[in-house]
Amino acid sequence: MSTLVIVESPTKARTIRNYLPNGYRVEASMGHIRDLPQSASDIPAAVKGEKWAQLGVNVDADFEPLYIVPKDKKKVVAQLKEALKSADELVLATDEDREGESISWHLLQLLKPKVPIKRMVFHEITQDAIRKALQNCRDVDEQLVRAQETRRILDRLVGYTLSPLLWKKIAWGLSAGRVQSVAVRLLVEKERQRRAFRQATYWDLKAELEAESEGIASKNAFESRLVTLGGTKVANGSDFDEATGKLIAGRKVVLLDEAAAKALKDRLTGKPWEVTELEERPVTRKPAPPFTTSTLQQEANRKLRLSARDTMRTAQSLYEQGYITYMRTDSVHLSDQAIAAARTCVEQLYGKQYLSPSPRQYTTKSKGAQEAHEAIRPAGSTFRTPQETGLSGRELELYDLIWKRTVASQMADAKQTQIVMHLQVEDAGFRSTGKRIDFPGYLRAYVEGSDDPEAALEDREVILPDLKVGDRPNCKKLEAIKHETQPPARYTEASLVKTLESEGIGRPSTYASIIGTIIDRGYAQLVGNALVPTFTAFAVTGLLEKYFPDLVDTSFTSKMEQTLDDIATGEADWLPYLREFYLGDSGLETLVKERENQIDPNTARTVELEDLAAKVRIGKFGPYIEVENGNGVVTASIPKDINPADLDPEQVEVLLRQKTEGPDQLGRHPETGEPIYVLIGSRGPYIQLGDATEENPKPKTSSLPKGITIENLTLDKAVGLLSLPRLLGTHPETGGKIQAAIGPFGPYVVHDRGKEGKDYRSLKAGDDVFTVTLERALELLSEPKKGRSGGRSKTKTPLKELGAHPDDGEAVNIYDGPYGPYVKHGKTNVGLPEGKSVEDITLATALELLATKTTSSKSTRRKASTSSGTATKSTTRKSSSSRTKATSSSKSQ
Repeated sequence: MSTLVIVESPTKARTIRNYLPNGYRVEASMGHIRDLPQSASDIPAAVKGEKWAQLGVNVDADFEPLYIVPKDKKKVVAQLKEALKSADELVLATDEDREGESISWHLLQLLKPKVPIKRMVFHEITQDAIRKALQNCRDVDEQLVRAQETRRILDRLVGYTLSPLLWKKIAWGLSAGRVQSVAVRLLVEKERQRRAFRQATYWDLKAELEAESEGIASKNAFESRLVTLGGTKVANGSDFDEATGKLIAGRKVVLLDEAAAKALKDRLTGKPWEVTELEERPVTRKPAPPFTTSTLQQEANRKLRLSARDTMRTAQSLYEQGYITYMRTDSVHLSDQAIAAARTCVEQLYGKQYLSPSPRQYTTKSKGAQEAHEAIRPAGSTFRTPQETGLSGRELELYDLIWKRTVASQMADAKQTQIVMHLQVEDAGFRSTGKRIDFPGYLRAYVEGSDDPEAALEDREVILPDLKVGDRPNCKKLEAIKHETQPPARYTEASLVKTLESEGIGRPSTYASIIGTIIDRGYAQLVGNALVPTFTAFAVTGLLEKYFPDLVDTSFTSKMEQTLDDIATGEADWLPYLREFYLGDSGLETLVKERENQIDPNTARTVELEDLAAKVRIGKFGPYIEVENGNGVVTASIPKDINPADLDPEQVEVLLRQKTEGPDQLGRHPETGEPIYVLIGSRGPYIQLGDATEENPKPKTSSLPKGITIENLTLDKAVGLLSLPRLLGTHPETGGKIQAAIGPFGPYVVHDRGKEGKDYRSLKAGDDVFTVTLERALELLSEPKKGRSGGRSKTKTPLKELGAHPDDGEAVNIYDGPYGPYVKHGKTNVGLPEGKSVEDITLATALELLATKTTSSKSTRRKASTSSGTATKSTTRKSSSSRTKATSSSKSQ
């Protein structure tokens, strides 16, 4: 008997194949094999003329979706049909969640098998789990499928109805989404709070004290802060109103300014100190539950600085290789097998005293937790330590995090003592706080927010000297300290994920793609680890708040999510809900038709900012400011590094002065005598040598590198920047030029190897791009090349090896680049198509992409050398526009 097993990815297929008996053949569907059309070219000719065809959902026929097989999946479907011909049984082994159930359902609809069908589900890819799953197969869960299909249709209705409106009213290529737009609004609201914030300044005193103890005074040093004066609390940051920068009305506090703080310091200097009160409070801390999808994304972002997208991509790989359990789950539950494995690890590595007295079982508080049966944990009945896995890079880091969190969940509580010491000097009250770790418990294995538990334990323990009430420590130093209140912190990926989950918005398994879409579509920039909304995000949010307030309201979206969960459990009917949402009297289609003519594009493209007279508008080439002066309207582009919260009248004045009066002149070049100008462009400040003339239409320019601002820019620095790239000499072996320059990732040296390309090396600490010598450059170039991420070259470790190119035998691989995954063959790189994951790409698909890239490049070169290219260029623009339109609306989340 021959059995065909279908899973989603080749990696999963390779792993599961090891645990199946003879007679089982495993094939991969490469993700979804059917979906709603992504572009106009995908729509079948038979329905192209229908008014609902672009939407992809026939809203007049019970919201029937128009499913098509994408071009790159036709070959996969053909291969699966061929494999099914020789099978006596079909086993669908896609993931055990809504999306996995949907993939299995689509496979049945397309393959139409005439052999017995089984649905096999498992939470981890281990021998025991696979054998158990084979013995407990079930049917495809139609209710779960319906819930997923309803979710997909709803997201399409929102995205494809609102996105075209945004194109008309604000800018081409924008998108809206059921969850995406709410997430963007959260970012915008936080930025509005930062703009409305008014800073306050306050002062207090800090003392460095020592207990009187012979010979070991330095070990008994401790710190104390002023908290009261004359029995009244001294003001701190929590006492100020963020909107006014003034003390909150009714607060009975003493506010010290600089003069008062320094006068108090002088008055207290040399006066005797006394311990007036000691408080000791025992504290017991319990370990955190094992990871869910949401908490894994949050912790990986905090600790490993991984984006939600990278976290899920890495976790997917770990799962498919059999290292961890399924990574899309809302549950914190651990199986008995997992608890036993974790407790064994604790006993073997830390000893019985670190084991919790009884097994810990965690329960999920979220009502909608139904995606899987168990938390994310190491796979198997025994847990491999991180060192035993043989993993490296991100996979090792993420596995280590999961392993530690799981093991710590079965460890003993941490016992601590909180200590507060009150001291008095004249009428001033000071306070010192300490923490003693009496028993570290689970902290031995895992400390949230720290990669090194041992170091974290030391940081957490703050030892105060053994003083008693009435003791008189010595004050070694007393200083006045200035404080400034800080604006509300922007969202990081971790805090945004936490907020979305706590508000009940979306599903944790979709957060990675949602945040990725927000960044890709230009609604937010990642600055450090913070998500900073753009001016475009402000304009889109403003329009949606005014005309479609429910769609960006967190409580309304949360109720939608609850209804979708109710559909999954059979508590709600999907069709009446979709009819009411889209076709009802206040349904989305009705609202868009009613309000489209009410929306003025000029108003929609304008961002109103508090305390700013200039208008901020969204233009074809990005945001710009607009003001009227005596000579008419003046506009100026807003640099990308200026955020909505930070744009102030002074910056506006500089940008406009550059347009009306010309750029500021820093000085003249000492050799050529040409003026050196300081300008601000859409990408930030830069310098320019000389004026643009007919003979020299593009004067030499240089961006200001990290660490150099307009304020600290000198003429010498500017001359040095304009001298780059510096020719250092030639390579003694190749004769190729060696230069020093500054690029997007900092200063570097480069060796031009002719046809072999260019070899780059970053300069190290202590090297100066303006003075580095040829000898030093040769030394750097002789070292092994390192990547920009942790010293690992990305080109050496492909995300996926596809095979050899049939033409030349060279490897065709997928790598992780700064703009996402891409296919590489020789010197040809091509990004993955919109909506395709690494696992979706086969060698055949990659060859098609590479061929398209090569053909496109040759076509472009031909057009450039042909005099009769006008019509061709017009066609190219039209084609490009069509592709942009399709891409803009392809993501409804």
